[in-house]
Amino acid sequence: MKSPHAGNGHLRDFTTDPRVLFIAAIAVVVATAGLFAGIVLLKLIRLATNIAYFGQFSLAELRLEDTPLGYAAVIVPVIGALIIGLMARFGSEKIRGHGIPEAIEAILLGRSRLDAKVAVLKPLSSAISIGTGGPFGAEGPIIMTGGAIGSLIAQMLPVSDNERKTLLVAGAAAGMTTVFGTPIAAIMLAVELLLFEWTPRSFIPVAVAAIVAEVERTLLHLPSPIFPFSGTMEASIAGLGGWVLVGIAAGLLSGLLTQLVYACEDAFLKLPIHWMWWPMIGGLVVGIGGLIEPHALGVGYDNIANMLDGRTVAAAALLLLVVKAIIWSVALGSGTSGGVLAPLLIMGGAMGAVLSGILPEASPGFWPLLAMAATMGGTMRAPLTATFFATELTGNTHVLVPLIAACATAHAVTVLLMKRSILTEKVARRGHHLVREYRVDPFALTRVKEVMTTKVESVPATMTLHGAATFLTAPDTRHPSFPVINGEGHVLGVIDPPAILRWRRAGKHRKATLGELLAGSKITLAYPDEYLEALSDKLLTANVSHLPVVSREDERLIGYIGWKDMMRVRSKKQAEERDRTALLSFGAKREPQRSVSDPA
Repeated sequence: MKSPHAGNGHLRDFTTDPRVLFIAAIAVVVATAGLFAGIVLLKLIRLATNIAYFGQFSLAELRLEDTPLGYAAVIVPVIGALIIGLMARFGSEKIRGHGIPEAIEAILLGRSRLDAKVAVLKPLSSAISIGTGGPFGAEGPIIMTGGAIGSLIAQMLPVSDNERKTLLVAGAAAGMTTVFGTPIAAIMLAVELLLFEWTPRSFIPVAVAAIVAEVERTLLHLPSPIFPFSGTMEASIAGLGGWVLVGIAAGLLSGLLTQLVYACEDAFLKLPIHWMWWPMIGGLVVGIGGLIEPHALGVGYDNIANMLDGRTVAAAALLLLVVKAIIWSVALGSGTSGGVLAPLLIMGGAMGAVLSGILPEASPGFWPLLAMAATMGGTMRAPLTATFFATELTGNTHVLVPLIAACATAHAVTVLLMKRSILTEKVARRGHHLVREYRVDPFALTRVKEVMTTKVESVPATMTLHGAATFLTAPDTRHPSFPVINGEGHVLGVIDPPAILRWRRAGKHRKATLGELLAGSKITLAYPDEYLEALSDKLLTANVSHLPVVSREDERLIGYIGWKDMMRVRSKKQAEERDRTALLSFGAKREPQRSVSDPA
């Protein structure tokens, strides 16, 4: 006798096999390449800044506000934008934008294939954009560049599309770790935004890449944490109210910034000129904004440090917030190259500095830190990434609870107010719908016996071909197919109108029995302890809509299952989310809605 679970011996918590170790080994190479690409990008930004604003071919750390150009500095972002427009027009259009949506699109639609042009032109264009005053961060471009490196390495190896995706994301995680020294946040970014799955086969190589990049950047003596902060706030009711208030404000700011960026993009689309020239218009706005508030130009990491030190007063923070939001939105909407993480931190931190005066007392810089993380998490719809990002940036684990409270609140606000994030809106505008809710497939949790039809109508093997044709065409026949069983109750096959027609065309005699016609034929069977996930594969492979269900012990027919039965599982899951019941009811009793498959 067969074990009742004989067909489920292959089932495991995860489907990952030892090949994940091979992909993880490749991820080490990808991480190293991504690390050096990130370092090169940071050096290129500094070089471009010094050439554009100081006329020096140097890697010295010079501040934009110290430029000797005076009012002539307004033309620098215009020139940089012209170069970027030409690079996009005659190089690769994929260098436009802030990088992460392009990586998402490549993962979902391009089989995770990025070309060498992107790996070269993206960091170069971003360095020019940021170095000539563009109000962007380096993380988006390096995420795109690291992803391109991972994709290119994967394309040279015998890997599957899913493995190529993993290596692309591993490169992106390594790039983000290089810029900010935040390996945990980089891993969370992969999980929340880029992988579109949660499995060991993807998580392990990405974690390896981020960890290797962090170790290597430490060996190169790159600073970590890059914004040390030791402030905190004791948990209290008043404190909790402040955390939530900051989260609400950050969520509203996130929605405003997202709308502003795409309003600018829509405005540029209406211009009667080629998109190659749009960045120049954006560059002019950036230049003018730089005259009003020089601190709004470039990556602005010094702004973050000043806000965390409590040195940014409310009036200065408000001016920085307004100018940065305008020039960033216009420049990004114009299609130039640059990232969103650092600008979101700066704008969120500025809002936190403005609100600090009306919030409960805390360490200097505490409220700007919370607002930075909440604005990033709300705008990108990645609350866990933002929480760990702020923690690793500052090296302060004591602010984890306030951070997650603010980020979760901002996330709730943006999810309820906006259909899409600033990242997925761009992909949606190109005609592609994304779903970022990950759930276990109900087919993987439901057995055949839970949904199969147990009152099975069958036909005997002794029925003739003529009798079967008459039976199937009779007005009172309710089903299109029926299992054929012999005297012992074993299934010999399934008959349906197409089968009858095939036998007729093959010249089979009208008095031939179904047992004779089905003799030697291959039959696909289902078992009651099988899961629907495996059953759907059987149906597709056999190219049928129904399968007989037989007992593993004696192979006797005990049920019948088809696509309609399987769809009831999804209807049930929808009903679980839609129908509401309560132990205590007040007023009129509300009957749960019935799904289309529920019996009346």
